[in-house]
Amino acid sequence: MSELDLLAVKAKNNIDSMNNLITQYENFILKCASSITRSYISKSDDEWSIALSAFTEAIKKYSAEKGSFLNFAELVIRRRMIDFMRSKSRYAPEISVNPSLFNTDSQDEEEYSMQSEIAKKVSIVEDNSIKLEITLINEIFSDYGFSFMDLTECSPKSHKTKKSCAKAVVYLIKNPILTSEIKIKKQLPLNIIEKYTKVPRKLLERHRKYIIAALEIMSGDFPNLAGYMEYICQELKNESNNS
Repeated sequence: MSELDLLAVKAKNNIDSMNNLITQYENFILKCASSITRSYISKSDDEWSIALSAFTEAIKKYSAEKGSFLNFAELVIRRRMIDFMRSKSRYAPEISVNPSLFNTDSQDEEEYSMQSEIAKKVSIVEDNSIKLEITLINEIFSDYGFSFMDLTECSPKSHKTKKSCAKAVVYLIKNPILTSEIKIKKQLPLNIIEKYTKVPRKLLERHRKYIIAALEIMSGDFPNLAGYMEYICQELKNESNNS
């Protein structure tokens, strides 16, 4: 654990340490709030109160098993800010989604129907929830050097490849410290994933963007998008049944 992580653990049960930590990371809290809302946030804004409350919540809920404290705090802030924005209906982003975006092959009638349903859903102005999720996840993807629309080309096509990618994603989800490192370094630990999942390195490299995208969606607060990642959901279910 880093020195900051140890401080966060201590602050959990010490009000003075908690206040000191909050004061020390006010700029971090503001930066997170501004990044999520895509607008300048000051201490006079409602968003500041939401983000501050979320940071305090992160301190109270933090443990070493959750990986980096700042990464965990950012996740909690993001969740609370998304809830706030949804409640205020502040966003109605204009974004179109290619029907072939999520995974794959137009010859697969069942999956093509699912893909079309996404496009249909995001085209409904009254339903902003999935639009908001796409807007927020696209900002996360940009830190890795790709966009939401890039998933059209890098998503797995065959059943076997989808299963392999799902296996890699589930392995990462089951290892939160490794997931935390990925989110900080913005890189996949290909050697480690290959070693413990037996998924070929070439496949991991070819579908790097998809694996990262799936990991961010499944480990974040994106329930609408997560609902469309059927292979990964099934793999998680299989893992739970086998454990």
